[in-house]
Amino acid sequence: MTKAAEWQLALPLALCFVSLFLAPLLLLIGVSFFDDDKITQPGFGQWVKFFGDPFSYKVIADTLLLGVKTVCATVLLGYPLALVYLDAPPRLQKILIFVIVMPLLLSVVVRTFAWIVMLGRDGVVNQLLLSLGIISEPLKLLQTELGLVISLTQIEMPLMLLPLISVMSRLDPNLRDASAALGASRWRTLFTVIVPLSMPGLVAGCLLVFASSTTAFISQTVIGGVRLIYLPLLIWQQSLVVFNWPFAAVASIALLVSVLTVVSALSWLGRRSSGHLQG
Repeated sequence: MTKAAEWQLALPLALCFVSLFLAPLLLLIGVSFFDDDKITQPGFGQWVKFFGDPFSYKVIADTLLLGVKTVCATVLLGYPLALVYLDAPPRLQKILIFVIVMPLLLSVVVRTFAWIVMLGRDGVVNQLLLSLGIISEPLKLLQTELGLVISLTQIEMPLMLLPLISVMSRLDPNLRDASAALGASRWRTLFTVIVPLSMPGLVAGCLLVFASSTTAFISQTVIGGVRLIYLPLLIWQQSLVVFNWPFAAVASIALLVSVLTVVSALSWLGRRSSGHLQG
């Protein structure tokens, strides 16, 4: 009776999941098995066309590589920020949390267009580099992968900081004092104590940043431009410009599978690190 009652409680959520996720996914898979854009001739032609073209593999690799670069940038910048938060007094921590969460309250479209102004030839980034004497002429940052990674790093930074701070805030502060008492330097304490214990939060942040940056269609299109082709842009072109829905469905499945593969690997790494810590 208890199990039956539990299933009854879970049934509305299960129906919602089936209707909002599983049904469209099955429809997407079904559409991919048509040879023509009119969806009248069943076949594997679109699968052969997509995976038989070396350009498709390049687009997949570029998309995944964009996510990896964004993850690396957010880790390099986010970890020091998390350490600053950890050492800040409680009142300052509240202010820092508000600053971290505030970008999430803004539309990604607004933040993306703001980066267009900042990355332009007369933007803040170029003017700062010119004033410091680092460059002699403005850099072309728009419609380049460098500019896209810079903007995505800021846009996705809260997704890295929030899980990282959540885990690091629960660490026993006496561990660092004990490490220092045993003669370990700050750097050794960081890499032998803090980093291993905060690994679950770091992995969770990497997972969120990777999944979000590889599917960031607006940022990839507006800042990267049509010259940089990633899977979300390819899907948009094939579905709403060329109107080849079967080919767009194959590209969508390729994006889903490739991203889920990396996400599953990161999830396994997170569970493995949690198991080592609990052990």
